[in-house]
Amino acid sequence: MHIQEIKLRSFRNYDQLHLNFDDRINVIIGENAQGKTNLMEAIYLLAFSKSHRTPRDKELIQWDKEYAKIEGSIIKRNRKLPMEIVLSKKGKKAKLNHLEQKRLSDYIGAMNVVMFAPEDLNLVKGNPQVRRRFIDMEIGQIQPAYIYHLGNYQKILKQRNHLLKDLQRKRLTDRTMLHVLTEQLISHAATIIERRHTFLQLLRKWAAPIHDGISRKLEQLEILYDASVEVSEGMDLETITDRYKVKFTEIEDKEVERGTTLAGPHRDDLIFHVNGKDVQTYGSQGQQRTTALSLKLAEIELIHSEVGEYPILLLDDVLSELDDYRQSHLLHTIQGKVQTFVSTTSIDGIEHEALAQAEIFRIRNGAIEMQE
Repeated sequence: MHIQEIKLRSFRNYDQLHLNFDDRINVIIGENAQGKTNLMEAIYLLAFSKSHRTPRDKELIQWDKEYAKIEGSIIKRNRKLPMEIVLSKKGKKAKLNHLEQKRLSDYIGAMNVVMFAPEDLNLVKGNPQVRRRFIDMEIGQIQPAYIYHLGNYQKILKQRNHLLKDLQRKRLTDRTMLHVLTEQLISHAATIIERRHTFLQLLRKWAAPIHDGISRKLEQLEILYDASVEVSEGMDLETITDRYKVKFTEIEDKEVERGTTLAGPHRDDLIFHVNGKDVQTYGSQGQQRTTALSLKLAEIELIHSEVGEYPILLLDDVLSELDDYRQSHLLHTIQGKVQTFVSTTSIDGIEHEALAQAEIFRIRNGAIEMQE
C-alpha cells in the first residue's frame, strides 16, 4: 500500500498544494514552523479523518476560508483508490472512490498509517490516555467496526456522566434512566474489551521479538492490560458482560456520590514490563525509547499480517530523537517494504542507504520544491 499523490486546499499554512510521492522513501526537509508537520498531519488525517494534534477541526482550516480539503490517491492491492476529506464549519465529509461515507467506520481502515513522532515516546511514560488512544486507533485500522462501538460508548458515557452529576446534586432521585444507560454502556464496553484483548495478543506476538532484537537479547518485553473491571484475556463476551454488570451494581452508590463513571474501557491502561520491572516507573530513558520503538515497529508488522499489505509510515521529526543504533535499526527494518515519510530539519549525520534512495522535498513557508 502506498499513497501516490496528495492535494491540499486551505489546510493549515497551505493555500494549495499538489505533490506526487515515491513509493519507497520521501524526505521532507525544512526549518521548524514551515509546514513539515502540517503535511504529515494531512496524510494522517486522510487515513483517520481526524488530526493527531488537535480535536478541533476548525483549527485546520485557514482562518479566512470556509473549508479545507485533502485529496489523495492510494494504491491498495494494485488498484487506485481516491480518498477525500472536507472540513467545514458545518462538519466533516469523507469520500472513498468519490462516494460519500455516512459513517466514519466505513471510511477508516481504507488507508493504513503508522505515525511515529516525538510525542509517541510518551507512549510509555505519558498518561494512560495516550496509551488508550494508541490501542484504539490501531484496532480501528484493522477492525473498523471497533470505531462504531467506541463512538457509541463515548456518547453513552457522556450522557451517563451528566445523569450522575444530576443525581449527585439531587436534581434527580429516580435511577431508572441510570440503569438503562448502564446496560447500554456495558453492551459496548464488553465488545471493546474483548477486541482489545485480542489485539494485545497480536501486539505481543510482534513486539516481544522486535524488542529482543533491538536490545541485543538483553531485555524481555511484556505488555499487560490493567483493567478497571476484573476481566481477563480468554473470557468470552457473555462472561465479560456479566463481570461488568456485577461491577456496576457494586459501585453504583459510589458513582452517584462522585458524579462520574468509575469503571470501563475509558479507565483502563497498558503496562509495559522490561525484565519484569515496570519500565514507566523504573526504566531508563533508553529502555523507554526502545519500548516505544518496538511498539511502533510491531504495529507495522501486525497491520501487514492482518490486512495483507504494509501500512504507510510517517516519521515526523523523530529520527533526531533516536540514537544512531535505534535510527539504524528503524531504517533497516522498513527499507524496501514500507512507504515512508521522514520530516526533519536536516539529514546531515543520518548515514543510511535508505535515505540515499529517497525522494527529497524542501519546504519553506508552505511552498515545496523537489530536490534533483
